[in-house]
Amino acid sequence: MRAGFPPRFVLMRNAVPDRHVHRLLNHGPVTLVTTAHEGRRNVMAAAWVMPLDFEPAKFIAVIAADTFTRELLLASRQCVVQAPTDAQIDLVYSVGTTSGRDGDKFAHLGIQTSPAKTVLAPLIEGCAAWIECDVIDEPSIADRYDLFVLQAKSAWADDTLWKDGSWNFASGLPRTIHHEKGGRFFTTGEPVQARR
Repeated sequence: MRAGFPPRFVLMRNAVPDRHVHRLLNHGPVTLVTTAHEGRRNVMAAAWVMPLDFEPAKFIAVIAADTFTRELLLASRQCVVQAPTDAQIDLVYSVGTTSGRDGDKFAHLGIQTSPAKTVLAPLIEGCAAWIECDVIDEPSIADRYDLFVLQAKSAWADDTLWKDGSWNFASGLPRTIHHEKGGRFFTTGEPVQARR
């Protein structure tokens, strides 16, 4: 692994039931989107990914027309959306500011991966959550707004951070991240319960 991207914790994946998959991104974290097709692969950082439907879980992702990720997504009709942690901020910024057309980001940045269960795109090690998705054809919104509708096929979350269908970002544990601009990030904060 490249210096500067060390995992702080060894995160273990547990399957997330379909009824909870939408919650993995409901709090609005930055995501990493991986794609693969015919021996080519890529990863991009995407701040504009959000839940759209409950069960089966669907998501909306903005993927610009000129990106290598979009080229591979259109060819494969599949991707993995993952929620990176604060230990991966430098990695997220690096993949978000370079193009996969210039070379394999995985090799160049020393990104550790595992095979996905249902798609060809790889899972990135060290993330808090992983969602394998198929593209649902909606060409009018993709062409007009760069929006893609993704349907979850399978999903996992780190067993330390995800318990009983909810995130647990306790003190000292990794947290998901939110991008503001130019490499400035915030970490997910403490939960606050509303009174009824």
